[in-house]
Amino acid sequence: MSKVTRTDAQSPEPHAADVHDLIRVHGARVNNLKDVSVEIPKRRLTVFTGVSGSGKSSLVFDTIAAESQRLINETYSTFVQGFMPTLARPEVDVLDGLTTVITVDQQRMGADPRSTVGTATDANAMLRILFSRLGKPHIGSAKAFSFNVASISGAGAVTIERAGQTVKEKRSFSITGGMCPRCEGRGSVNDIDLTALYDDTKSLSEGALTIPGYTMEGWYGRIYAGSGFFDMDKPIRKYTKRELHDLLHKEPTKVKFDGINLTFEGIIPKLQKSMLSKDVEGLQPHVRAFVKRAVTFSVCPDCAGTRLNAGARSSKIKKISIADACAMQISDLAKWVRDLDEPSVGPLLATLRQTLDSFVEIGLGYLSLDRPSGTLSGGESQRVKMIRHLGSSLTDVTYVFDEPTVGLHPHDIQQMNGLLLRLRDKGNTVLVVEHKPETIAIADHVVDLGPGAGQGGGTICFEGTVEGLRAGDTITGRHFGDRASLKETVREPNGKLEIRGAKTHNLRGVDVDVPLGVLVVVTGVAGSGKSSLVHGSIPVTEGVISVDQGAIRGSRRSNPATYTGLLDPIRKAFAKANGVKPALFSANSEGACPACNGAGVIYMDLAMMAGVSTTCEECEGKRFHASVLEHHLGGRDISEVLAMPVTEAAEFFGAGEARTPAAHKILERLADVGLGYLSLGQPLTTLSGGERQRLKLATHMADKGGVYVLDEPTAGLHLADVEQLLGLLDRLVDSGKSVIVVEHHQAVMAHADWIIDLGPGAGHDGGRIVFEGTPTALVEGRTTLTGEHLATYVGA
Repeated sequence: MSKVTRTDAQSPEPHAADVHDLIRVHGARVNNLKDVSVEIPKRRLTVFTGVSGSGKSSLVFDTIAAESQRLINETYSTFVQGFMPTLARPEVDVLDGLTTVITVDQQRMGADPRSTVGTATDANAMLRILFSRLGKPHIGSAKAFSFNVASISGAGAVTIERAGQTVKEKRSFSITGGMCPRCEGRGSVNDIDLTALYDDTKSLSEGALTIPGYTMEGWYGRIYAGSGFFDMDKPIRKYTKRELHDLLHKEPTKVKFDGINLTFEGIIPKLQKSMLSKDVEGLQPHVRAFVKRAVTFSVCPDCAGTRLNAGARSSKIKKISIADACAMQISDLAKWVRDLDEPSVGPLLATLRQTLDSFVEIGLGYLSLDRPSGTLSGGESQRVKMIRHLGSSLTDVTYVFDEPTVGLHPHDIQQMNGLLLRLRDKGNTVLVVEHKPETIAIADHVVDLGPGAGQGGGTICFEGTVEGLRAGDTITGRHFGDRASLKETVREPNGKLEIRGAKTHNLRGVDVDVPLGVLVVVTGVAGSGKSSLVHGSIPVTEGVISVDQGAIRGSRRSNPATYTGLLDPIRKAFAKANGVKPALFSANSEGACPACNGAGVIYMDLAMMAGVSTTCEECEGKRFHASVLEHHLGGRDISEVLAMPVTEAAEFFGAGEARTPAAHKILERLADVGLGYLSLGQPLTTLSGGERQRLKLATHMADKGGVYVLDEPTAGLHLADVEQLLGLLDRLVDSGKSVIVVEHHQAVMAHADWIIDLGPGAGHDGGRIVFEGTPTALVEGRTTLTGEHLATYVGA
C-alpha cells in the first residue's frame, strides 16, 4: 500500500468547509419560546437545563430536531413521502448548521404482544442465524427459530409451459417456522368467560351482547339481522348448538343486507383481532375494564411461555436451546456467547457479543431478550434504543436525548455519562435535556432556559460553561450546589404493611414490613426489584392510590381543565349563573364554534406538504360560538376563564360572585404540585413530561385513600421543583396519609423517614433487601451502593 507524503506547509487559514462548527438558532417562537437565539457548538456535549415547562423541549425537540427531520424527509421521493408523517417548518427565523438528528426519547416502546427486547434490538435475529448454523439437530433455516413464523405446508397442481406445451405437474412446499401453534407465538393463552359476553336470558334485539360497542342500533345490528343465521328475537339460552357456534366461532362470511355487502364473523375471533391482539393497558378505559373482567390470561401450557414450538426448542448449542438463551439474564448470555469459539460464524459472534456487551455497559444487563418490550419503563426504553447507536459507524450526526438518567440510580448515572461522552468523542454533537447535576457537570456547554415556566419562561437565562452556570444568578445556578440535609428527627410510624414471601420477577422471597403514616422511600440500582416489590406486592385496593409512570394520553382538544375534571364544575357554575345548559360551555359539544368545530384553528391538509393550521377567523381562536361568549360569570366569559393561569383561576373561583368550591379545590391541588403557571385551556400535547407527571399526581390527590404509592415523582423535575415536591409529600404525610415512593433522587432519600434499599445488584444479583432503616443509619453504615452515594451527597 502506498502512502502519500505531504510536503506542502500547513496553511494557516482553515479550509472553508471546517468553519461550520455551530448550530445557529435565531428567532425561535415554538410554543412558549420568546424569539430565542442561541449558538450551539458542534461535536460537543451541550446540556439544556431549566425548570419544567421553561421551553427546553420546545427548543431542542420541536425546533432543532423537528427541522432536521423535516429536511431529511424532503429528500425522499414524493411517493415515499406519502407514507410518512408530514411536518411543518418550526416558527424560527434562522436555523443554520443542522446535521442529521437522531432522537432518543422516553416514549415507551410499542406494546405489541409480539415485540420483545430481543426483536427490538435485532439480538434475536442474530441468535436465530447462530442456532440455524450450529444447533444440533439441524431443523432448518433461521425462520425455524422465529416465534413470528408459523410452520405451513401445501400441495397441488401447477401449470407450466414446457417445449411449447402446457403441462400440469404436482408440486408441494413447506415452510418450517418456530411459532408455537397453541398460542400463535404470544406465550400466553386466554380463556374467555362467556357470561361476560352476553346475557343468555335476552335475545339479540333486546341487547343480549354486553361487549363495549356491540349495540344493535348500529352496524352490528345490521350484520346480525342480515346474516340470517339466527332469530333476532329468540333468547340466546334457547339457541341450538349450531346457532351458538355461529354466534361465537363462525369464520368470516359475506352477507348482504339492504343491498349492502357486509362480513359476519363470530364474536370470539372478532374479539381476538380487535381487542386481544393489542396491549391491554393501551386500550380505552371501558374496553380495558371489559377485557380484564371477561378474559383470563395464562402461560401457554404447550410452550411454557417461550412462544416457540417443540422443534425450535429441541435444537441446542452446548445444551442450551434458543428459548433458554432468550430467557437468560443478558449479562449471563453475554458470557455464554463469549465462550463460543466457532470460526465459521466468527463475524456473527463478534457482532452479537458487541450488542450484548452494550446492554451490560448501559446498565441493562439484568433484562432478558424474551422480556416483552411493552413492560419496559420509559428510562429502560430509552436505553434500549441507545444500544442501536453505540456501535454505529455514523459520525458527525446530532444525538438528542430526553433526560437519559431517568430511572437511574446515582451509581448507574456514572455509566450513562461515560456513554454520552463516548458518542461525543466519535465526532458527534450531543444535545441533552437534563435536570440531574451529575450529568450537567460533564457538559462542554450549558444552555439554561427560564426564568420561570410556561409564559414565565421561554428565554435564554445563561449560555456558557458549567463553572459559569455555578457562578451565575439563574434558578439552576443557585440550586446547582443544593444538597438536602438529613432529618434530625424522623416521624414515628402508626402501623405497618406486611409483605411476606414476595417473588415477583427477580425478588427472592422477600419479607419486609413497610411502616405506615410516614414517608418511605424504596431505592436500589436499576433492576434491583423496587417496582416489583412495590407494584407487585402492595395490592391496589380501595385504600391504595398508585401513581405510576404511564403516559398521559390526550389529543389537542384535551387540556388541564378537561383532564382533571375541572371543566365540569366550571360549566355548571356558568350554566347556573346564566340559566342555560352546561353543554353550551364545552368546545367539544353544543358551544363549539361551527367554523372550526371547537378546535380554535382550521387545519388544511396539503397532501405531501406539511399541513397548515390557521387561527379560526370566526371565533378568533376562542373555540366557542359567539352567542356562548355573551354569557358571563364574575365578569368573565368561558374563553377568558380557560385562558387564565391556575393561580389566577384559583383566586377567581375562591371568592366573590364566581366562588365555586369544587373548582377551587382542583385548582389548589394543581398549584400544590407546582403547576400554578399552566393555563386551564393549554392543549395536553404541548405539556412537557414533567408537567404531565405532576398533572397526573394532582388528579390522584383527589382520590380517597390512606396509602399513596408514587413511582419516581421527580422524573422531569428541576432541582427547584424537587423542593416543592418534598413539601407536597410532607403535607400528605402530615395530613395522616402513608406515602411510599420508588425513587433514586438523593434529596428525596435524605428527606425520608424510612428507607428500604434493594440490591445489591440488578437482575439475579438483586431481589433482596440490603438495608431497611432511617437515612441517617444508611449513611453511617455505608454498607450499600445507595449508602455510599447518599453519604457523598450529604457530605457525611
